[in-house]
Amino acid sequence: MKLNYRLQGNGPIIVLLHGLFGNLDNLGVIARDLQHDFQTLQVDLRNHGLSPHSSDINYRLMAEDLLSLFDELALNDITVVGHSMGGKVAMMLTELAAERIARLVIIDMAPVAYPERHHDDVFAALNAVTESKVTQRTQAAEIMRKSGLHEGVISFLLKSFNQGEWRFNVPALQQHYSDIIGWHEVSAWNKPVMFIRGELSPYIQDSYRPAIARQFPQARAYVAAGCGHWVHAEKPQQVIRVIRKMLPS
Repeated sequence: MKLNYRLQGNGPIIVLLHGLFGNLDNLGVIARDLQHDFQTLQVDLRNHGLSPHSSDINYRLMAEDLLSLFDELALNDITVVGHSMGGKVAMMLTELAAERIARLVIIDMAPVAYPERHHDDVFAALNAVTESKVTQRTQAAEIMRKSGLHEGVISFLLKSFNQGEWRFNVPALQQHYSDIIGWHEVSAWNKPVMFIRGELSPYIQDSYRPAIARQFPQARAYVAAGCGHWVHAEKPQQVIRVIRKMLPS
């Protein structure tokens, strides 16, 4: 699948991967800082943003899409930064192309299958908007408020609402949601990995340490105090500092 992307800057390559319902702009604050010293590749993963839609989505497919793009751009020695779902895509890359990936920075995501469904209310709101056939963001926001979503979540989702259409593929994401929250352990990958955890987020828990250590023996962790799941949005400068410490000088 030919992905939509944005390539900017010069120097060693850093790939930035968004989470569920996101797009390549989500890690824009990080990209703009890193572009002073590095080349950044921001990508819309399949079924998101301006990349093509497909009835299939899982981590292997998303990683394979990226590898095709890396081949097209002749990229190697790649640093990958991924938030949430994008973090799992980054981790899958180590299974499929271990030698091409140099290091990972995973923002608030663990290499585990999550038992909880965190997005059923989001899918209900998205489908309500679709069924209403409204075309304006203000109208869509009002419908979503009736589903009980927080204003911050509504604002985030509406970034992908364009003239009455969601830019992410709601039916496919809902159908394959178990694949998105699931995980098949990857082989041990002995290169640097930094897990950035939001202190108030449930996505990286102490009980996940054995699974992290099995798959990523060189893993280190940084906890962003007072943050939830959207660490890079709540504490962007802290996240940037942690990323830069991982990168070659």
